[in-house]
Amino acid sequence: MPEKNDKPISANAAFAKLQEYEQRSDSFAPGRGQGRGPLGEWSGITFRLGETRLACDSERVQEILSIPQSTPVPGAKPWILGLANVRGAILTIVDLTWFLTGKRSAITVRSRLLFSQLHKAPVGLLIDEVFGQRHFLNDDATDAGLDQDSPLNWLVSKKHKVGAETWHELDLARLFESQEFLNGAAD
Repeated sequence: MPEKNDKPISANAAFAKLQEYEQRSDSFAPGRGQGRGPLGEWSGITFRLGETRLACDSERVQEILSIPQSTPVPGAKPWILGLANVRGAILTIVDLTWFLTGKRSAITVRSRLLFSQLHKAPVGLLIDEVFGQRHFLNDDATDAGLDQDSPLNWLVSKKHKVGAETWHELDLARLFESQEFLNGAAD
């Protein structure tokens, strides 16, 4: 029961408090900042392309999808498999292995799409298998150590060792900025 000296909160003060909560919520990023986990920690989606285990920043991946039916795009490079309607969004499906190596991916029951955004346009990157989400520390990263002729060299600069597993950190931002990737028109 309130005491006689307690004053009711004014509507303006209550509204200001709600705005403060909203601002704090909008600026919250797990794993970053004081009291929110170690600095330099990031979460990655772990997956496989061929025999290479990769991780990419989970903030760049909106969803992991099964492979939907798609419609081929006339005049597109062969690694653009087609367009698909995913809940009303037109998704461009890209075979990431084919783009990087020139060899088409074998689509299996484990194949998935990493649903991401390329300049606000939905894009689905076909990968061989998704393992899940893992947390990595930037301080634990070492040089990627890929073979000189690896098609991933320009997209992977570091790797993380977690137990017996090695995860190469794939830079989706660099992929999405490359002119070769952006130019999907056939030659």
